[in-house]
Amino acid sequence: MLHHIHNKTYLVEVLPPKQDSENLEADLEKFTHRYVKVINGGYCVCITDNTMGHLSFQGTEIIEEFELPVLPEQVMIHLNTFHRKDDLDNILNTCKYKGIKYLLVVTGDGSMRLPKLRPVDLDFADADSITSVELLKYINSEYAGIFVTGVAFNPYEPEEHEFEKMDRKIKAGAKFIITQPLLGRNKVIDKLLKKYTEIPVFVEAWMSKNLTLLSEAIGYELPEHKDFDPISNLKILHKLYPGCGVYLSLLKFKTQYDLLKDTWM
Repeated sequence: MLHHIHNKTYLVEVLPPKQDSENLEADLEKFTHRYVKVINGGYCVCITDNTMGHLSFQGTEIIEEFELPVLPEQVMIHLNTFHRKDDLDNILNTCKYKGIKYLLVVTGDGSMRLPKLRPVDLDFADADSITSVELLKYINSEYAGIFVTGVAFNPYEPEEHEFEKMDRKIKAGAKFIITQPLLGRNKVIDKLLKKYTEIPVFVEAWMSKNLTLLSEAIGYELPEHKDFDPISNLKILHKLYPGCGVYLSLLKFKTQYDLLKDTWM
């Protein structure tokens, strides 16, 4: 992932359509258009996995169905623990077959409609549940040398707990870190960068003006930011964290995408 930082390659989040979409054809067309636009722009498209517990189509099945181009440095698949074992392996095998090597492994958000991996599914008899740590261990054991696995870091969680969990993620094979969205400097992220100097870190830039939605996404109420400007915040993050890459969530393709060429200078 140092390749993306050295070459100033944004990681651009693209959400696949929900399974209950009222206008599936239009949503699929929008997804494929954005996917190709990110690829053609030289960025890395990052496809989410049932974001916030909403049952959605898998990125791998859309890539296969529409024969979308896969460039190894320009596609990342999110993968969480809310899957059946056979579906998990199908996703991983499709990634292997298509040449998708980057995976962001997270515990994820569940719902009543989503099955969850059980310890017995992945041969973790001594575990109480499957988290991102166990999923990392499984991927890096069963698919050794195939994938480059990354993990999330949440500076809004209790600090000691989050760093302890990050230690276990690193031991399980995590090769890069993506933070939760940042609004300017964050002291916990500063500590993260000092502790893990050899691990590429990508700070997440929230590209929506809706900070209430961000509070819901991270589960914590954030201080009020009047007149929040996502592009200005993005530029500030580049200045504060020049050694980091940047992950863009909820990018507005009509109004923000064309501005990216002037933000990472």
